[in-house]
Amino acid sequence: EATLMESGGGSVQSGGSLRLSCSASGFELEDAWMNWVRQAPGKDLEFVAGCNRFCSATWYDDAVKGRFTISRDNRKNTLYLQLDHLRPEDTAKYYCSKVPEGEAVQTIGLRGPGTQVTVTS
Repeated sequence: EATLMESGGGSVQSGGSLRLSCSASGFELEDAWMNWVRQAPGKDLEFVAGCNRFCSATWYDDAVKGRFTISRDNRKNTLYLQLDHLRPEDTAKYYCSKVPEGEAVQTIGLRGPGTQVTVTS
């Protein structure tokens, strides 16, 4: 059974940094396009960042471009999201997601339970 587990969230001050990790099991991460999505209180899930099988190509929402970096270590079956220059509006629960095969990188597929990021001003 394919599962995902996020970690690394926490509470930081505005301007701070966090590194989120997503551990995959039950499938080879190398075989999948992956993305990060987030959900703020009272809002819908939204795409944050995505990459192809080796992160040789990456995509970002305009709100995080230049501040967040997606990467992966397929040998460790782990996906990462580096969050820099955090802002209060980045406060949300962050999920990694396995993009369904053949779908656009923004498509939300199987995801983990999420990790909370809270940014205080």
